[in-house]
Amino acid sequence: MILEIDGGYSGIRFSACHFIPRHEKCSRLHGHSYIVRLRLEGEIGAEGMIMDFVILKKELKAIIEEFDHRTLIPTESEDVSVTVTPESVEAVSCGKRYLFPREDVTLLPIPTTTAEEMARMMTRRMVDDIRFPSNVRSVSVGLDEERGQTAWYTEVL
Repeated sequence: MILEIDGGYSGIRFSACHFIPRHEKCSRLHGHSYIVRLRLEGEIGAEGMIMDFVILKKELKAIIEEFDHRTLIPTESEDVSVTVTPESVEAVSCGKRYLFPREDVTLLPIPTTTAEEMARMMTRRMVDDIRFPSNVRSVSVGLDEERGQTAWYTEVL
């Protein structure tokens, strides 16, 4: 059985900007209105459900609060050099230098800020932060970068 949360209807969405080094078009600083989706696969548990929606939505909203209206910078990229001070974040990539106020940036421990890498990071965070009941077999997060373009990552429990 599948339990699914559609962030488009549940208000689990965020706006952010980023860049993807070495990409012909996306290497320029640009933004998206992202929608987060969640899918659990498992069996109905003792309480008559796969898992409580409230717990899942609360965690998803905590994650997106860190991303909303921020510039997303990868910290594990071979193509992006990041310098952080209490006041600012400097990112240098492929000959471009960006300087942002520190409070406007979220640093992400991923190699690039593609929807695929962010979906993987969000899925792993869900698995780390939530104690899933034994009837849940897998957790998947989908991240819409644009309508009709969703990257999914699945973690088998």
